[in-house]
Amino acid sequence: MRFEVALSEDVNSTVFAGLEHLCAPVAGDGILTAPAFPGIERIEAQFSGNAFEPHRHDTYAIGVTLKGVQTFSYRGERRFSMPGQVIVLHPDEEHDGGAGTEDGLQYRMLYIEPALVADCLEMEKVGLPFVDEPVFGDAALAGVLLGALADLDGELDGLFVDDFLTDVAGGLVRHAGASVRPIGKIAWRQARRARDYLEAHATRAVHSSELETVTGLDRFTLSRHFRAAFATSPHRYLLMRRLQQAKALIIAGEKLPEVAFATGFADQSHLNRHFKKAYGMTPGQWASLRRGSSPVRSFAQ
Repeated sequence: MRFEVALSEDVNSTVFAGLEHLCAPVAGDGILTAPAFPGIERIEAQFSGNAFEPHRHDTYAIGVTLKGVQTFSYRGERRFSMPGQVIVLHPDEEHDGGAGTEDGLQYRMLYIEPALVADCLEMEKVGLPFVDEPVFGDAALAGVLLGALADLDGELDGLFVDDFLTDVAGGLVRHAGASVRPIGKIAWRQARRARDYLEAHATRAVHSSELETVTGLDRFTLSRHFRAAFATSPHRYLLMRRLQQAKALIIAGEKLPEVAFATGFADQSHLNRHFKKAYGMTPGQWASLRRGSSPVRSFAQ
């Protein structure tokens, strides 16, 4: 199968110039991670062949294809993204990913916690926007995203992030269109208390009775409000915070058995299983790619 790599008409020369600036040659497959900002992760990835097995995040995954054809399965269809096009994947939606041609793939992606988007839309009293079409051309939104993705060596400035998130939330609402609905009153105070408690105790088991005590809500009511606020369940939120801590320890060079113990998993096998479900590869594969070691053609083993 052959694809003609072409930009949509509304992806203008400014974005094109930005892509040319960002498309630096990289030897082999690999993942570059940027300094973290609370609630936001940034990466650049380069792959040939299949890269990620089916998995799902608890964040919005929003990015721009820089080079090649990006392909992934999402909501029952095979999708394709060309250079300059924007990709938006909703929290908790399963997807895989890889290169659509033998020429390989390069892209940059942000992972944004839904609570940050919800905060931007709180005055509008609407729910989290769901973008039905995960691949589209939008020069303005692509430019906003590339503004945060241009310098992956540098840290994000807080004032910049305020404007950036506002623009991203607006872009999501614009592309969600009629699917954005007014939302009923969310128990934000209680949901945030639960979230903060889960983050503070991420490396141990947290029981429903603890969250009931902290929030004053019964477990079922809290579950509904928590999902409305953060697009995932308290249990999965806790699990993803553990996995984020695991990634940080892997980056710091810790051995995987020690990482598993430090982040509350029963053993390395337990960590491997959950890491693969969340990120589409094992911790060892992710660490190998992130350190830029030998190229990995497929993670289908």
